[in-house]
Amino acid sequence: MVDWSGGNDTGPTPRKDAIWACTAREGHVLQPEYQRNRMVAEKWLEALIRTELEVGRRLFLGFDFPFGYPAGFARAMTSADDPLALWDWFEGHVEDTPKANNRFDLAGRINLKFGGKGPFWMNGLRRDINGLPRRKTDYSNPFPDRRVVETLAKGSFTCWQMAGAGAVGGQVMMGLPVLNRLRRRFAGKIAVWPFEPLDKPVAFVEIWPSLTLGASPAGQIKDAWQVEQVALTLSRLTEQELDAQLNVSAAEEGWILGVAQDKPNIAPSPLRNNCFALPAGVEWTPVDEALAYLRDRLHPITSVETLELSKASGRILAEDVIAQRSNPPQPNTAVDGFGFAGPVPDGTQVMPLIDGRAAAGIPFDGSVPEGRALRVLTGAALPDGVDTVILEEDVTVKDGHIAFRGPLKKGANTRRAGEDVMAGDVALPAGRRLTPADLALLSAVGIAQVNVRQPLCVAVVSTGDELIEPGESAGPGQIFDANRPMLLSLIERMGFVPVDMGRVADDRNALRDRLDQASAQADVILTSGGASAGDEDHVSALLQEAGAMQHWRIALKPGRPLALGLWAGVPVFGLPGNPVAAMVCTLIFARPALGLMSGEGWAEPQGFEVPAAFEKSKKPGRREYLRAKVRNGRVEVFHSEGSGRISGLSWAEGLVEIEDGARHIKPGDTVRFIPYGSFGI
Repeated sequence: MVDWSGGNDTGPTPRKDAIWACTAREGHVLQPEYQRNRMVAEKWLEALIRTELEVGRRLFLGFDFPFGYPAGFARAMTSADDPLALWDWFEGHVEDTPKANNRFDLAGRINLKFGGKGPFWMNGLRRDINGLPRRKTDYSNPFPDRRVVETLAKGSFTCWQMAGAGAVGGQVMMGLPVLNRLRRRFAGKIAVWPFEPLDKPVAFVEIWPSLTLGASPAGQIKDAWQVEQVALTLSRLTEQELDAQLNVSAAEEGWILGVAQDKPNIAPSPLRNNCFALPAGVEWTPVDEALAYLRDRLHPITSVETLELSKASGRILAEDVIAQRSNPPQPNTAVDGFGFAGPVPDGTQVMPLIDGRAAAGIPFDGSVPEGRALRVLTGAALPDGVDTVILEEDVTVKDGHIAFRGPLKKGANTRRAGEDVMAGDVALPAGRRLTPADLALLSAVGIAQVNVRQPLCVAVVSTGDELIEPGESAGPGQIFDANRPMLLSLIERMGFVPVDMGRVADDRNALRDRLDQASAQADVILTSGGASAGDEDHVSALLQEAGAMQHWRIALKPGRPLALGLWAGVPVFGLPGNPVAAMVCTLIFARPALGLMSGEGWAEPQGFEVPAAFEKSKKPGRREYLRAKVRNGRVEVFHSEGSGRISGLSWAEGLVEIEDGARHIKPGDTVRFIPYGSFGI
């Protein structure tokens, strides 16, 4: 599996956004290999193909860029519907060296053939290119915007976009010539899927890891991790499974492996079955260790989609957003006043005014001679000859001259181009949940679309014979279901999508059916009740039966039993049935885990050291969380620690966290208070 790049040489040190390749044989994967540029990668591919042919092995070579263009483009360029004729055409017109290539100029020349307004768009260079627009303003495409497969594959990108986040246009142009040369060198040995029958020892196949895999585990380069995962998964497919994936007809446009009418998924399960396993011999788990296990073993599981910026508020960025334009884009004035060349010395200054003015959006057409001044308004681009501005309140204007007192430093009352954000800088990092202020920033630096994570869907199931719905008549031993509305509201306020799966009685078959339904609708499942090891604790029993369950006895109060596992590949958090314990476990454990799986990253709740307004003695061995709120600069705790006192959750505005060791807290001692707001609720 090869992750390609349309950019220039990325240097000797392995890094992201470069070419990576990984080989797997007989279910065993080799270390991913870094290729610093396309010339190096081409030699590596040639050596790989030659080696595999010499030893008589068949070779499946996956590449992560389109092998074809939307219908009609091949004929327009080559007078034939043959996509491989288009490969020949690109090989004859692409110029490529480690440090430079002509992909943007070539896109502009192609556009001029069709009127200069499309099909390609987004010039990624600082210089203008005739025929290649920087934006889709006045854009016109004589061909379909996407291939058929890209209309089915969420998160895919059009091959017409040449630059910007997620763009694949450059990769196609710079990749097809390499593949074409390899086909020619190994004539009769390579088949290109799905254009040719796979009756040769080497197959070139289009496959996009980013459509099925999330972000890489912490500390690993995403491109390297993805090629490793795909190579390993493909090498383990049976002949029948692989044949089903390859059974596609797309003679002109090509196809992405894994996208079909029944949409088979060739990616591995998002999480390993043993991802929640504790080390051997561990029975009681301290809170910090439990959190560390979750952080180390979980990773983003949501897919990626592209949204218009106006629709992206509240969504999580899937990758760094690179500024397309500096902010401000050019030097401008920060005040209304008069501009000239600085600095000016101490004392009275008199300068003649020239005719005209500069205003925001209406630049001055000319230059300002040295020793003369020009009227400028806030936000106006500084014309040639102006680098300093004096406030109009500090100036006397008379007879075509201005008078003011110096000194004044060069650059006074002006803004430098890019002093906020420079073009090419990371405007916002991956994992950022977009705010209204973020939308303003991204708009200012020229971003029209962003790649974001699809919302994490979290299903909630309540279990127990004793539960009934509020409003129903309660019989002996029955209680109203308090957990489900609480958990659904928590999920929504945390920024995720709640999925209400109702309540299930203590019936194992019914719970199995409900978990099946939940796993089909959600990315994560939260259950309440049935999380310990008793006779009626069916959540634990079913997860154990599925072979993907761990029962954690966590050293905290309230909320010791926590069942963690996978159901049909979907992570399950089995929370205690007690509402107080269920909420505490959700905030302390599920909240950061959900953030990590959503692509938002691991969030440590912000706590504050506050004087205590209470007294408490605590034995060692468990971490305790007390319902609390701050009044008059001191933190109060609820009068009862009973885990059945739901009113304490409503009364509280946060939690007091008391460390694992023994402690005697007296009024005035500082304790750690974590407001509910620190958990995002």
